[in-house]
Amino acid sequence: MQYSTELETTIKDMVQKGRGILAADESSPTIAKRFKAINVEPTEENRCAWRNLLVTTDGLGDYISGIILFEETLGQKSGDGNTIPRVAWTRNIVPGIKVDKGKIPLALSPGDLITQGLDGLAERLRSYKQQGARFAKWREVYAIDKHVPSQHGIRANAEMLARYAAVCQEEGLVPIVEPEVLMDGGHDIDRHTEVTEAVQHAVFHALCRHHVVLELMILKPNMVLPGKGCRHAEPGEVATATLKVLRRTVPAAVPSINFLSGGQEPEEATANLNAINQQGLDAPWRLSISYGRALQQTALQEWMGKPEMVSAAQKALFKRARLNHLAMLGEYQITLENE
Repeated sequence: MQYSTELETTIKDMVQKGRGILAADESSPTIAKRFKAINVEPTEENRCAWRNLLVTTDGLGDYISGIILFEETLGQKSGDGNTIPRVAWTRNIVPGIKVDKGKIPLALSPGDLITQGLDGLAERLRSYKQQGARFAKWREVYAIDKHVPSQHGIRANAEMLARYAAVCQEEGLVPIVEPEVLMDGGHDIDRHTEVTEAVQHAVFHALCRHHVVLELMILKPNMVLPGKGCRHAEPGEVATATLKVLRRTVPAAVPSINFLSGGQEPEEATANLNAINQQGLDAPWRLSISYGRALQQTALQEWMGKPEMVSAAQKALFKRARLNHLAMLGEYQITLENE
């Protein structure tokens, strides 16, 4: 492979004990919703200010090894005149880029979804790489209903993830592969287990068909959880179900599993991660994070779009990152939330 040494270096920089990934790749409509909740206008200036706040947080690189950015962020500049990706790397945080173009209904497969963005992907990756991106991320989404996802939907989504990952590695960017089985709905944890296992089996079969080097990729899966309309599961139950699926589906060659938070509250996501690491001491992979809202929410609430609140927001972000660092080590305690 042409870029194998480059990919190995990126994996080494990103996959480290006690460090995770910050997902700051919200599309313009998504970040508009986040800003609306704190009464901030979703202007380009405010979006840039928020993302600059994230990457300039003192000490964040102690706990965060990578940051996923949205396309516009690659060219945005910090207050010192450097681009946001450059600022991130000066703080030992590897910059990456979301490259999928969002989900649409899968034709002739009611209820299934598929993600767009493969057309022209190689050319876009070359451009992103020139702007500082060293890894990429692509998300496929699976809703759960009585007959969804279908076998056709599972296979189609796996194929998209594998084709994306192969193009990334060919262009010298580490692919983050994100198959997200949603927690929306009234399904129980057993149903979520069943679907997640089927999805991940299909994904790794597809990755192997497309010659993706497993040692040079990162998996970003959901934890196994009951639907929002079902009873709450305790962290130990979530950990047991999640590790059961991972041990059945994820080859040991994969260096890191960086969970998405998937609509969990910040404290819930941290507690579940902690339980997974406590139960997964013998796991062959790093068990880490690629959280978005679960890292950013408390900081957003502190910031409220006010320049004078930047310091308070950065302290909140740093605290959330530190608590998740402890959870990656299996050393988190709920009492630390009040410190």
